[in-house]
Amino acid sequence: MARKGGLGKGLDALIPGEFSSETGGSEKFAPISLIIPNPLQPREKMAEENLLELAQSIKEHGILQPLVVTHDELTGQYTLIAGERRLRAAKMAGLDAVPVIIRTATNRERLELALIENVQRSDLSPLETAEAYRQLADDFQLSHEEISSRVGKSRVSVTNTLRLLKLPPQVREALAEGKISEGHARALLALTSSQAQLAVLQTIVTHELNVRQTEELVRKYGGKKPEKPPEKSIDPEIKAIEEKLQDRLGTRVVLHHGDKGGTLTIHYYSDEELTGLLSQLLNE
Repeated sequence: MARKGGLGKGLDALIPGEFSSETGGSEKFAPISLIIPNPLQPREKMAEENLLELAQSIKEHGILQPLVVTHDELTGQYTLIAGERRLRAAKMAGLDAVPVIIRTATNRERLELALIENVQRSDLSPLETAEAYRQLADDFQLSHEEISSRVGKSRVSVTNTLRLLKLPPQVREALAEGKISEGHARALLALTSSQAQLAVLQTIVTHELNVRQTEELVRKYGGKKPEKPPEKSIDPEIKAIEEKLQDRLGTRVVLHHGDKGGTLTIHYYSDEELTGLLSQLLNE
């Protein structure tokens, strides 16, 4: 099977030849009843609708991409490394056994592979991603730079995501429940006290503020002069460029384009973020 394009080093770099038994792994069918879910799986929830669609596809076409597992010869059990969605969907489809590739992996590699697989499919929530990054940093002593290399995100993006864990429980709960977006949560990080963060959170929820309105409110709480409101109508091409830059740099970017030039504003919310952005832009 042809390899899929991925972010960063991706699964192919961490487990070379995942889909070929000729590169050191043994491919076989394993009973589902003997497969134990990855205990380090960072994803807590999966959309039921998506699992049902995958289960239907498995019924019609089978599992095209083998699961990756480790094998305990003493107990006969398999521990899942990558393929949580496929395993759950296979159970829903009524399969008794699934194709697997057997690998030897440490706990860190299991977490890395589960994280990378999910990040590449955009399956993790911001807080689940942050918690997975925290495990890699605290439990396995990986630097933010090393984490960014593993998952194919910028170091600034990794740092920003980790900072979400510093928010008060009420803010994290609102983010987990979808009452606010990650953009709202990042804007709240600019406030220095949890009391101010909770006050702004209440205003966001009550008045259904968007991210830019939230940033203006945060600036007022911080005693900073609000920026000039953006134009109501944003050119789709300009918006696409902004989103591309934001994804690349891991922070808010505003592009004002005119007939004779314009301005590109890159926002940051801490000295550490500024250092990371300068490192990226100057290629240091």
